[in-house]
Amino acid sequence: MSGHSKWNNIKRKKEAADGAKAKIFTRIGREITVCVKEGGSDPASNSKLRDLISKAKANNVPNDNIERVIKKAAGDTDKNSYETMVYEGYGAGGVAVIVECLTDNKNRTAGNVRHYFDKFGGNMGTTGCVSFMFTRKGVIVLENNGCDEDKLMEDCFDAGATDFNIEDDSVEVTAEPNDVFKVAEALKAMGYSVVSAEDAMVPSTYTTLSDPDQIRYMNLLLDTLDDDDDVQEVFHNWDMPEEPEED
Repeated sequence: MSGHSKWNNIKRKKEAADGAKAKIFTRIGREITVCVKEGGSDPASNSKLRDLISKAKANNVPNDNIERVIKKAAGDTDKNSYETMVYEGYGAGGVAVIVECLTDNKNRTAGNVRHYFDKFGGNMGTTGCVSFMFTRKGVIVLENNGCDEDKLMEDCFDAGATDFNIEDDSVEVTAEPNDVFKVAEALKAMGYSVVSAEDAMVPSTYTTLSDPDQIRYMNLLLDTLDDDDDVQEVFHNWDMPEEPEED
């Protein structure tokens, strides 16, 4: 439960851009829409929807927004069929990258993702080429407002977490992937401020870049993937450099 956690730094940098929260809302909303079309709008009989509602709440999506998306999806006559696609590859300098997409056109999405890798000094590989370097975990980031470690440990384990790590300004809590959003909601109910919660692919090893061009290409690749509407999540093992603090 001690030691430096690179995941939190990566996650914080990944979501530092303006509008990141709005993108999270949009992407969870899309997942909910697909889920309602496939299994109905009643979370009592649609367990996947129940989990997505927990995910939305854990990521601070307002209840009104959640209800609006469910209602719209239940009455939506759009019959487009979305499916999950996962692409793997290497970015500049050999950084391992996993791209999770939700798409209604596999050819378009695969072509776009391949183009992004090629354009920014990397290459898209075959299924399994980098995923063996990652483990799926539930990752919850809390604000560290002077947490008492003993109380935090008790609360985390009472909530169902498997581990935690305290950093200067935050606390990283890990949980089983299927439990992450329930754990996040439980911690929120205990009074903790949840910054983010997700079912994530966490790398076992990290790649450091020192070449300025490779750093620039990796930033461009991640930004471009993030801007693509078909892309839901991007995971990588780049040990991103700390950004200088503003005065």
